[in-house]
Amino acid sequence: MDGKSPHKGWHSRGFLPHLDVAGEVQALTFRLADALPADVIRRWRREMDDEDDGKRLKRLHQMIARYEDAGHGSCCLGEPECAEIVQNALLHFDGERYRLMEWCVMPNHVHVLIHCGHGFALGGVVKSWKTFTARMIHATRGGDGSLWARDYHDRYIRDLDHLANARSYIRNNPVKAGLCGKPEDWAWGSAGVRKTG
Repeated sequence: MDGKSPHKGWHSRGFLPHLDVAGEVQALTFRLADALPADVIRRWRREMDDEDDGKRLKRLHQMIARYEDAGHGSCCLGEPECAEIVQNALLHFDGERYRLMEWCVMPNHVHVLIHCGHGFALGGVVKSWKTFTARMIHATRGGDGSLWARDYHDRYIRDLDHLANARSYIRNNPVKAGLCGKPEDWAWGSAGVRKTG
């Protein structure tokens, strides 16, 4: 199978609208299944009931990012063997099915800035990463069950300022989380790989 799947255009996965078309740059995050319990998000949403939708959504994304960076859950991606499995999977079809602009494998989540090629829908690309890496990580660690959270967060890049901000956020996430002193020191991200590669 060549991995091709149709692009969905504008669509919904049950809540916010998403855009999946060839050539669009997307910032996405996917996390380990135990990195952010559903009851935590439900509690945050209840606490923000009186806020308008735009403000609530922005605040929720900020809270999620802080929670992820605090290192909750198993954080198995903090193990070099597991981080390497994920990074290698991201790089495997780079330049063929998609173009990676930035990426960063954090201990419990992954950030990617990607430009999908024609015929390779974002959902299919993410599913292939998750399926392959779950199998390899379970083989390495001797585990089984759900490794990744079912969904992922994606956001299409609106303009050059948004692109610059997304690139900076991804490159600097390990620094912000206190995992290294500068982006180039993180071995499981585009800043570190491109420094040595």
